[in-house]
Amino acid sequence: MEIEAHLYIPIKQIKVDKSEPPMALIAPPPAAEFFPKLIHRSKSVPCHLYTEQRRVIQTKTSIKTTHHHHLLKRHALRIVNAVVEGGGQARILLSDVVVKRPKEVYKGRKWNAKDLTTAGVVVAMHLLCGFAPFTFSWGALSVAVALYVVTGLLGITLSFHRNLSHKSFKLPKWLEYTFAYCGVHALQCGEPNNVGDLEKQPFYRFLRRTYVAHPVTLALVLYALGGFPFIVWGMGVRIVWVYHITWLVNSACHVWGQQAWDTGDLSRNNWWVGILAFGEGWHNNHHAFEYSAKHGLEWWQIDMTWYMIRFLEIIGVAADVKLPTQTHIQRMTFPPKT
Repeated sequence: MEIEAHLYIPIKQIKVDKSEPPMALIAPPPAAEFFPKLIHRSKSVPCHLYTEQRRVIQTKTSIKTTHHHHLLKRHALRIVNAVVEGGGQARILLSDVVVKRPKEVYKGRKWNAKDLTTAGVVVAMHLLCGFAPFTFSWGALSVAVALYVVTGLLGITLSFHRNLSHKSFKLPKWLEYTFAYCGVHALQCGEPNNVGDLEKQPFYRFLRRTYVAHPVTLALVLYALGGFPFIVWGMGVRIVWVYHITWLVNSACHVWGQQAWDTGDLSRNNWWVGILAFGEGWHNNHHAFEYSAKHGLEWWQIDMTWYMIRFLEIIGVAADVKLPTQTHIQRMTFPPKT
């Protein structure tokens, strides 16, 4: 008898990916673990109640196929499939991930002044979106799309993430500062990994001190150009759109998609997030090669941020562009099927 099963093992804690800039108001990461498909052979499959409220199917078999690293093979031999019942645990729809979240995500936390300010801004932007159906115009939509590209692609993905956080390439200071200024208008308060280095530069200290003034100034400019509709679409709709796309990278890309590399975590390559987030959706690629300026490693993996970086490199502006090395690629490749 051949049994094809997926292995789900809830765990108490999952390591936080410090490579990602922290995002305000994001619930704690799902306490979950995923193991790729296992194929077992057995004559009988008795069911037993396992520890920590996990009902598992146990079998005295050997693994025919596994794609996970060798340190977990012995555990995989014991547990073929975990079907989680109760205890706040559940399998995510259309996914191979089982999660267990704390019962209280926001209520139980200690809120400081920064938390309250951030929450106020996020709520205000969402409320502003409520006026979108009543203020629509093609001009207002065009402003939202243009600012989405400027703040999302140039500001968040190219500048904040790949340039400042991971140092995937170098730019002349005037251009680095320009792209970083674009990111300020996305109203995302995450700090890069090298925040200490940035604090040494007067420009970034200035942005930190005057952070609120810049989006307020942009809002006034938009109002002067197009009135309240430009405020609704250029600020509210655009900012909320970028918020949710960023959150999708940190949520959906750990739940839905494929794993091309043996990263030992939940990161996935998700094509539709890759399109919406200018290439950030190729998240398993990114976890495997965090330093790489190129996230879409295959020719068909659309990565608009990489296309911009490559263009800057061609014209001689971007330098020291980092890509995965062959040695690192071999090390991150899944072991061959046995």
